[in-house]
Amino acid sequence: MIKIIAVLCNLSSPANCHEQTVTTSDFADVSMQSCLMGAPQLAEWMKLHPAERLAGWRCVIGKQDGRGA
Repeated sequence: MIKIIAVLCNLSSPANCHEQTVTTSDFADVSMQSCLMGAPQLAEWMKLHPAERLAGWRCVIGKQDGRGA
């Protein structure tokens, strides 16, 4: 399994950031290459969450939990 974990910051409070699992390969067509290049799933997810700014993302392989995600 490949997870896309985004680092998101609140637009009204830029110092307030958190990690959020955007999607996993169980639910979307996510390859490690597409994840590393900025998966289209990130853009789609951000359209649905306009109050947050994407500060970064990481790709996680396996079933381990991301920090705070």
